[in-house]
Amino acid sequence: MKLDVYIGNELHKIEIPEMVLEEGHDFFDKIDRDMDGGWKMGPEFIESPDTEQRCQIVADKLMTAIETGNDNMARLLAGYIVTRMPGTEAVNIDIYGEPLNTRIYQPGK
Repeated sequence: MKLDVYIGNELHKIEIPEMVLEEGHDFFDKIDRDMDGGWKMGPEFIESPDTEQRCQIVADKLMTAIETGNDNMARLLAGYIVTRMPGTEAVNIDIYGEPLNTRIYQPGK
């Protein structure tokens, strides 16, 4: 599976190994537990982030992983997004620190 990640004018194609999708659930669940108490998204604090907001938060972390060359973390974070929002093909990450402006693209939605 792959996820197209747009950061500004750059496209990063993240290949997500099947093993990440099959065995990453403990990691994905930990991310969810970390967000269960709420999360600061830009200037706002969201008390109970919904699925899309959680994926926007993770996309912000994904941008950092890509920019720092942490390919393993990038694959895990991309895996989180595609498992939590099945059918996701691409994310366009807000580069100005506003996760609420990050767009997640799913065909037909």
